[in-house]
Amino acid sequence: MSVLARTSAYVRVVIAVVLRPSYWPVSVTVIRRLAPRGWWRRPPFLPVPSSSYARFRMETQYGGESPLPTVSDVLKYLRWVRRWDAGR
Repeated sequence: MSVLARTSAYVRVVIAVVLRPSYWPVSVTVIRRLAPRGWWRRPPFLPVPSSSYARFRMETQYGGESPLPTVSDVLKYLRWVRRWDAGR
């Protein structure tokens, strides 16, 4: 899988969430949960999960060696998190 294809897939997901303000609060919640401690001390200085965790999640979600997230699946996941947290 090329870096360009992977980056493009993640950019599409980010744009989809940015264009839907109702998803912003749950997105922040998910980012806080997945970001490793001290993320601001290590490159890329962004609150993103470790590459091994992201690879594990993509493989368990989609199977295969180089899966990419889809916008619809990420939005479904965010809706699920919102419902799950509301039921707590």
